[in-house]
Amino acid sequence: MSNNHEEHERPPGFWGSRFSIGFMFIGAVAGYLLLTEHLAHVVGALPFLLLLACPLMHVFMHHGHGHHQGGNGPQTGADKPEPPKPGASS
Repeated sequence: MSNNHEEHERPPGFWGSRFSIGFMFIGAVAGYLLLTEHLAHVVGALPFLLLLACPLMHVFMHHGHGHHQGGNGPQTGADKPEPPKPGASS
């Protein structure tokens, strides 16, 4: 009797199961029905969604703006490199 575990078939994952296929089908039907019934509301909200996208893009695309490390801004005393000593070769 051999106890080789490599010969056993693995059960299908979630995306290969019948449940996931049915879930995707029901979701597609629900999405289609919602879109067809509420298309006027969605189209009416598009200009406002575009206006809302501007500040959201500014917040999320300019992360860290003005807080750069090692930039060309003014240096504090701790950031300044020490001047070379006289007579030292570089």
